[in-house]
Amino acid sequence: MPVFSLVRSAFPLLPLLAGMAECVLQSPARAEEIKTEAETDFEKNIRPILQEHCFDCHADGADKGNVSFDAGSLEELTGRTDLWVHVLRNVRSGLMPPPKKDRLSAEELEKLQAWIKSGALKLDPANPDPGRVTLRRLNRIEYRNTIRDLMGIDFRTDEEFPADDTGYGFDNIGDVLTTSPLLLEKYMQAAETITAKAVPLVEWVIPQRQIGKDDFRGKGDQFKRGGEIIMPVYEAADVTAEVKITKPGTYRIKLEATVVGSFPYDPGKATVTWSIAGKEILQKTIQWQAGQRLESVTELKWEPGTYPLRMVLEPQQGRDKQPPEIPGEGKPFVDLRLRGATLEGPLEKESAARPPNFARFFPRETIPDQAAERRQYMAETLRRMTTLAFRRPVDEATVERLTGLAEQTAGAPDGSFQKGIARALTAVLASPRFLFRMEDTLPMEEDPKAYPLLDEYALASRLSYFLWSTMPDAELRELAERGTLRQNLPAQVRRLLADERSNQFVSNFAGQWLQTRDVESVSIDARTVLSRDAGSERDLRERFQRRRQLNAAIDEAEKAHDEVKVAELKAEMAKLRNLLGTRRIEFSGDLRSAMRQEAELFFRYLLREDRSVLELVDTRQTFLNEILASHYGVPGVTGGDMRLVDLPPDSPRGGVLTMGTVLAVTSNPTRTSPVKRGLFILDNILGTPPPPPPPDIPSLEASEKPHQDGSDPTLREALEMHRAKPLCASCHQRMDPLGLALENFNAIGLWRDQERGQPLASPAGQLVTGEAFQDVRELKRLLVTDRRMDYYRCLTEKLLTYALGRGPEPCDIQTVDGIVDRLEQSHGKFSTLITGIIDGLHLFPQRGHPQRLVADRAGEGFRLWPHAVTSGGAEAPRAGRLRPGA
Repeated sequence: MPVFSLVRSAFPLLPLLAGMAECVLQSPARAEEIKTEAETDFEKNIRPILQEHCFDCHADGADKGNVSFDAGSLEELTGRTDLWVHVLRNVRSGLMPPPKKDRLSAEELEKLQAWIKSGALKLDPANPDPGRVTLRRLNRIEYRNTIRDLMGIDFRTDEEFPADDTGYGFDNIGDVLTTSPLLLEKYMQAAETITAKAVPLVEWVIPQRQIGKDDFRGKGDQFKRGGEIIMPVYEAADVTAEVKITKPGTYRIKLEATVVGSFPYDPGKATVTWSIAGKEILQKTIQWQAGQRLESVTELKWEPGTYPLRMVLEPQQGRDKQPPEIPGEGKPFVDLRLRGATLEGPLEKESAARPPNFARFFPRETIPDQAAERRQYMAETLRRMTTLAFRRPVDEATVERLTGLAEQTAGAPDGSFQKGIARALTAVLASPRFLFRMEDTLPMEEDPKAYPLLDEYALASRLSYFLWSTMPDAELRELAERGTLRQNLPAQVRRLLADERSNQFVSNFAGQWLQTRDVESVSIDARTVLSRDAGSERDLRERFQRRRQLNAAIDEAEKAHDEVKVAELKAEMAKLRNLLGTRRIEFSGDLRSAMRQEAELFFRYLLREDRSVLELVDTRQTFLNEILASHYGVPGVTGGDMRLVDLPPDSPRGGVLTMGTVLAVTSNPTRTSPVKRGLFILDNILGTPPPPPPPDIPSLEASEKPHQDGSDPTLREALEMHRAKPLCASCHQRMDPLGLALENFNAIGLWRDQERGQPLASPAGQLVTGEAFQDVRELKRLLVTDRRMDYYRCLTEKLLTYALGRGPEPCDIQTVDGIVDRLEQSHGKFSTLITGIIDGLHLFPQRGHPQRLVADRAGEGFRLWPHAVTSGGAEAPRAGRLRPGA
């Protein structure tokens, strides 16, 4: 039976939900607006403020920025939610009135903010509107983690599923997590693959364990990467792993090793010898060949004791025979990649063990023989696993359908109890109730204006996916079942954050907010970046162009059999290679990885030590290892382990803005980008991003005009030319000073004092709100002092967006303001931010409680599901409507 048909039989509601949750609810109308009071208040208290500070540019026929305060009727003006949200954001951040105009007094600002929130936006602090709720599917990371915790295996969603779309900077936003037909098909295939791999179909197997790279010690074990020990054929190696045997019997040892060669040919050779317990099992000469496997399977009788597994590599040639680096292709190599060995045994029947994962699915020692007992055991197993998968108790009708499906498969000619369970679980993993984070609410209170609270199972899921990116664990489920999760919320939040699984929060929130996820894949040409700093960029371009010409000319001469010409061209190529240099200049994977770890480890440190979020911007500490410390010019750090380091007093580092990961991801492949860096600060620190650029804007390079002496302009000079255009000036006046403050850091995060061979101009600048700074240190200090409220608000909105899986809405303003006030009182304590997000009702209630009609495919008419959701990416039909075929 195809998986889709299988799931339809087990879950009759699938056609509706798999079709993008087509039946979507219309939220109830707002509470009745008190228009007269708001309009009266506007005329008396707000219009005078606007007339004094805003009307010159935004009234009496002027509509700068498409904002006008006298267009339309008073009712229309006070009802424009988007306008007043825009006004609130701009006056709070100091963008309006402009610096050359008189600023609002503290009293005027407070009066305007209060009216916007209560009058224009109708926010009620006593009954805060939680906003809409979007039906969210699991993204790739959440799916992978949930499968790991539910099924006990690692399913590589990054390889099997298409990348998730992002919205508002995050990949867990319900509105963009659409479900295409292709993804639905992938989910069906994944359900079969996962159950086939996870659910054991036999009761007994031969014991097996892995002896991995970390078990081997000795000469040459220092090069470990990606689950392998890398042994170059030019360096002697001798590594041994000790195997402890506790039961006598026959054992089988399988070697796992491969010979890997670079694309360019390398003549290196070596002799490898594989020995077990002092006995030579395999000896072979290895040489350049991609993917050659060393085959060795050995069976031995062993008594209890410790036995060595040994791999020896003896070079047949010295390093002097290794070819030089080939520019653009790297250094040729031949390596032995040792992954380890697989140990099976004892092989005797009486030593058989339960398969891995057996107890997860089959807790009883034996499968009952009687049909009724077998069915009961099936139902128990499926009820337990389905409750885990759906993150809430499953209804008995679903258990009955799944049990019937399992019985049908088990009763087939080649069926078994285990195959029946596996087949039913395939349907569970393809069910919308697993793929989507469905939520329910507690019974409505008598007050019709009150918003219903999420039930405790939904709360448990929100907490676990917020802080762990996975399903609730046993303790959360138990508290939800008893109805006491809310009572124990502070303790549970502390527990979740102390658990290693909260690293997922760090990598998934901070990794997207600070863009650290991108540093290991961002395209950076380190050679060109460094040559630009030195002023030799043009020479480098000309040399690479000449090399391409020479390669083409050599090919033509060889085809013509003109040996003299070939010799001349190769001689010129040799000289050119000497000019280019044989040392490979690269922004290495180890350095990129250290940069990502620096940002994420520092975020985690501040989170777990409950330090101030201001330290993310300005601090005198960071995490470094030897390679990153050398890159930063910080002395006294050795070894590959990342550790917390106090920065030297004169170091410009400290805080995310001067971390290599942010500097690299906000650069272009061959140069820095003050525009990207300035935009990063505006969007991710100050929360005041400029509007998108107009279409068809040429690149900065296209705007460059060489100086009269033929030299290229610096980036600062090119930006000055760009800002001279009226269309570009307003946004670049906000972005460029911030980005230029970071110009002493090049595109790979190195400190520099010159660009294109010329000394860098002063990094001094001024915020659009008027505050001046002399360098990046003063800029960071401004951000955590004068502009700290903007930073608090921006970080709170980013975290709230991540937690809720939807973009900011006007109804969030009250909650954000409350958290920002508490952050100010606590001097930015991280715990204040986290508990504010969780305590701020947004994680708990839902807006409205309309009924959703669902067609019952079993022919029982319509069922009513009280559930307020909106389908991500789908058009929203009115409540009670069903599309044809639903």
